[in-house]
Amino acid sequence: MAEHGAHITTASVADVQPSIFEVVAQDSLMTAVRPALQHVVKVLAESNPTHYGFLWRWFDEIFTLLDLLLQQHYLSRTSASFSENFYGLKRIVMGDTHKSQRLASAGLPKKHLWKSIMFLVLLPYMKVKLEKLVASLREEDEYFIHPPSSHRKRFYRAFLAAYPFVNMAWEGWFLVQQLRYILGKAQHHSPLLRLAGVRLGRLTVQDIQALEHKPAEASVMQQPVRSVSEKIKSALKKAVGGVALSLSTGLSVGVFFLQFLDWWYSSENQETIKSLTALPTPPPPVHLDYNSDSPLLPKMKTVCPLCRKTRVNDTVLATSGYVFCYRCVFHYVRSHQACPITGYPTEVQHLIKLYSPEN
Repeated sequence: MAEHGAHITTASVADVQPSIFEVVAQDSLMTAVRPALQHVVKVLAESNPTHYGFLWRWFDEIFTLLDLLLQQHYLSRTSASFSENFYGLKRIVMGDTHKSQRLASAGLPKKHLWKSIMFLVLLPYMKVKLEKLVASLREEDEYFIHPPSSHRKRFYRAFLAAYPFVNMAWEGWFLVQQLRYILGKAQHHSPLLRLAGVRLGRLTVQDIQALEHKPAEASVMQQPVRSVSEKIKSALKKAVGGVALSLSTGLSVGVFFLQFLDWWYSSENQETIKSLTALPTPPPPVHLDYNSDSPLLPKMKTVCPLCRKTRVNDTVLATSGYVFCYRCVFHYVRSHQACPITGYPTEVQHLIKLYSPEN
């Protein structure tokens, strides 16, 4: 049972406030799940771009939707996010005294529930999109996609210069809050919990007993619905609940495997992985099945397959080996996340500029 998640410290159960080790561990749990799932999706997309390519292109949106269902399920039924519940924690509304505290099985009030979802799901999604935008702007700035005198380029450069300081201030805010939590000067280890109007506490014996008896009580209290609208609402609730339950069960079972994947494919282990899984360089494709939307290769080797003109600023795609104009392939890859010829999943960082002795 996730409700009986092991505590990292030997602190007394009567001490409701969790230790810094517990709260940091639950924070890192969902942080490790995302890159591990992203790698699984990348492998699927590379093995079969036609069927699984959309999973890679829309990974952020799909992950956010599934995360929304999962967190809403746990917050409304256990008063905790998935990772908090896994470590035996719950969210307590600020201002509640020990006697007036709700049981975890009652769920969070709607106001605090949606605030929590906003900070747990939507804010990380926006942060990921902002980081991708910054990476894209740095690519454009490095290869001079826009004229040096354009107002757009000056704005981008000012934004790129300010972003590291804004990000440092954001991370510093969290660090200061964690230090205050360690010293006992704050009830929250994260400023986002304060903004959501909640704090973290350990599950009590009453909470665990209530969570264990809740499924049985729900099945006994079920009443037949009569109207069509009630049937539709009931079916939708069951479907959403079923998806969320499947996700929570799968993550509870596979969370350690996903953390292992995240560790295995981290940057620190890349050299070891390359030495263990080194394979010979594959030969260039002999036969190519063209898709209906893929341009045919030009007969002249100096012509760009996209603009059909003599290539300027030769750039090769590391995923397929084909060469294009830099400007042509940059905009195509940024829009389609795929090679124009083979359809292999491709990112902007896979572009490699070619330099000849003449230039």
